[in-house]
Amino acid sequence: MHATVVPLLARIMLAALFIIAGFNKLNNVAGTAGYLGKLGVPSPGLVVWAVIAVELVGGLLVVIGWKTRWVAWGMAIFTLITAVLGHPFWSDPSQTTQFLKNLAIMGGFLMLAVAGPGQLSADRR
Repeated sequence: MHATVVPLLARIMLAALFIIAGFNKLNNVAGTAGYLGKLGVPSPGLVVWAVIAVELVGGLLVVIGWKTRWVAWGMAIFTLITAVLGHPFWSDPSQTTQFLKNLAIMGGFLMLAVAGPGQLSADRR
């Protein structure tokens, strides 16, 4: 039973961060766009909607386990981009732990991409 349930729980735990972050950004679009602008992101008013979509849709797809391997690769790349843009430890050493956290999350997505979603997933139905 644990081999069936654990992958689902792992997907939920991995995706929760993105789903909650996406909803938080949706509730503060202007503030998030302002933050992205401070990071030097071009057209932050448009990019914020892409970020929200990736976090919400990507997170939900991970939870339900649909096209999981592809979504996991996309979320790993997204997480790398956010690590580099949002946690520049090379110029601000206080960002080191946050950068490494993103690397750990990427590791989870890479494991998901390789191992697949498990039995309790849309991909297995």
